[in-house]
Amino acid sequence: MMLPVRENISVEIVEENKVMTTKTHKIQMFGDRIYGKIDGLKAMEQACFKILNTERYAYLIYSWNYGIELKDLFGKPKSYCKVVLEERIKEALLQDSRVLEVYNFSFKDLARSVLAVTFTVNTIYGEMNLRKEVQI
Repeated sequence: MMLPVRENISVEIVEENKVMTTKTHKIQMFGDRIYGKIDGLKAMEQACFKILNTERYAYLIYSWNYGIELKDLFGKPKSYCKVVLEERIKEALLQDSRVLEVYNFSFKDLARSVLAVTFTVNTIYGEMNLRKEVQI
């Protein structure tokens, strides 16, 4: 038995580049609650917070591209940490395709072993100013 053969069949492959939505659960940053939904710039602020508070390579659940390396900065001089932190913050946040640029870094010594860094993150949803305190 032979199967019929059709001629002149064309197949068109269409690729779509979809930008994923930022809609996510709202997390109470300094508590133990998850409630509601957020989107846009607020969701990006939360995503950046999570990236900058996750030690890279420490958790199997996350890709090796997720998080920031901070452990090895303990005990290092602040002058060294300022240079390294700027690059590591940029690298960590730019892994997210919605982040366009990270710039305008400023550092402040809070205590003998605490360094505060403020910076601007430009995303596809707009700009936001963030702050991260690092124990060194």
